[in-house]
Amino acid sequence: MKDSIEVYLANIVAHYAHNWGGDFKYRKWPSGPLPNLVPHFTVLEYPPNASRAMWTYATCGMSDYTHASPVELHLFSSRQDDSIIELLSAVCYFHQVADDLDLGHTVNFGRPWQGNSEASSGLISLPYLDGPALEVSKSGQHPEVHFYWLIPITKAELKFKKDFGLAGLESKFDNDQFNYLDPMRKSVV
Repeated sequence: MKDSIEVYLANIVAHYAHNWGGDFKYRKWPSGPLPNLVPHFTVLEYPPNASRAMWTYATCGMSDYTHASPVELHLFSSRQDDSIIELLSAVCYFHQVADDLDLGHTVNFGRPWQGNSEASSGLISLPYLDGPALEVSKSGQHPEVHFYWLIPITKAELKFKKDFGLAGLESKFDNDQFNYLDPMRKSVV
């Protein structure tokens, strides 16, 4: 079983590297219950580069080959921020104990995304900035893994999504051309 987890994680890292390159650091949040529950979980931290002027934080091992529909999430930031590692670790914990997260789901962060941000929840969305090349990784040995974008959203946006659906909220994002990197952005609704 250990070999299967190692192969599974290596496939995830290879998929990220194929899409974003190999310049990243493995990061772990050292405290809380997650290290005991999912000891293999880590976050890949990608610094800005010539093709992408932002930090990228991506889960690695949020799901594993035992999940019916494995998912991994990534989140973008305008600055390097260790609190995002904590946030993604908390989302992973929720995914493991409370619910299998998937496309269109939302998750309560339990705190602001960054600083005093109004965004305190996350929307699991398609990886629009990277497209289908990132979205799905298929390995003959394991089920396909979906790689989704975790977009920080406000309470008003969360309510709007509940009232009008995922397509409704994403349409508002498109129409308002919201700045997904700005933790101090105002709600689009």
